[in-house]
Amino acid sequence: MAESRLHELSELGQSVWIDFLSRHLLRSGELARMMEEDAVVGVTSNPTIFQKAISEGDAYDDQFREVLAEEDDPKEVFLRLAVQDVQNACDLLRPVWDGGAGQDGYVSIEVDPNLAFDTDATIAEAQRLHELVDKPNCFVKIPATKAGLPAIEEMIARGRNINVTLIFSLERYVEVVEAYLRGLERLVESGGDPTPVASVASFFVSRVDTEADRRLDEAGAPDDLKGKLAVANAKLAYQRYKGLFSGDRWEALSAKGARTQRCLWASTSTKNPEYRDVLYVEDLIGPETVNTMPEETIRAFQDHGEVALTLEQDLDEARQVFERVAEAGVDYDDVVDTLEREGVDKFADSFKELLDGVKAKRGELVSA
Repeated sequence: MAESRLHELSELGQSVWIDFLSRHLLRSGELARMMEEDAVVGVTSNPTIFQKAISEGDAYDDQFREVLAEEDDPKEVFLRLAVQDVQNACDLLRPVWDGGAGQDGYVSIEVDPNLAFDTDATIAEAQRLHELVDKPNCFVKIPATKAGLPAIEEMIARGRNINVTLIFSLERYVEVVEAYLRGLERLVESGGDPTPVASVASFFVSRVDTEADRRLDEAGAPDDLKGKLAVANAKLAYQRYKGLFSGDRWEALSAKGARTQRCLWASTSTKNPEYRDVLYVEDLIGPETVNTMPEETIRAFQDHGEVALTLEQDLDEARQVFERVAEAGVDYDDVVDTLEREGVDKFADSFKELLDGVKAKRGELVSA
């Protein structure tokens, strides 16, 4: 088989993950095919993805009936269905995890977004999800809200793998890394082994441009400034990553076997049709990173993506983008604060829609 563009990308040190999971993807052999042909080495999921998967077709009907005989709560029904998909995906990706010393091969399941502002409830649910899936290559997703930070630290201190999701701001990213480092230090101090502990910091990329571009339009800013802030934001985040995972503090943890918390580029489909459809892949290629892509972005990149180490190019220009955005009267801090708040709300809305879908499906199956 000829080497694909995504295989070339992965050879530069960036892992290709996908941001969708369904029973059909597993049963049809499509995920196995993507692992071979598209260099896919990880999977993330969220309530929106599961809602779509469960509402379409009949792939879940048999298990639905089994679960409904024992369980009536829509969230518990959903968890039974989702956990089985995550477990099966973990098993399929386990050879990747084994062969790469735990670098890749992960599957993510998300804490109920309604808990995003409740630290204790987030900790309890993250622990429960890890125990339900019970696979070493499972990630539990915790949002990078202020309340999420101590939950991230606590779960890392317990030796659990965490995908920190919904990161938008550079300041919040530094706090996320701090939570990760403190968690590792607590783990080591308590006699634990940090070697198997993994984490990623998931930046939502395209949404930054969607919000910033709208405000730049309102401010009458030059058109050449639009479609720039998201990539600039991620490039500067990567520079912070390199700085935070160096020096005496990190070296002490690394010597114990700890691994860095890689940056993951999420929300990488291009929302504006005027922009190149692989913009948020091509411009963010660099080592020790992950790009989690939707299906259409995978196909587009395989067709016409350009592979080059771009993540550390044009850093001065990235800094200038921040300056020009501020000069145009757009408040970066307010942009990222808005995106975090809306991101939690969107996931919570999707979760409600998901549970409503479970209730509707329950009604269909009971009346059938």
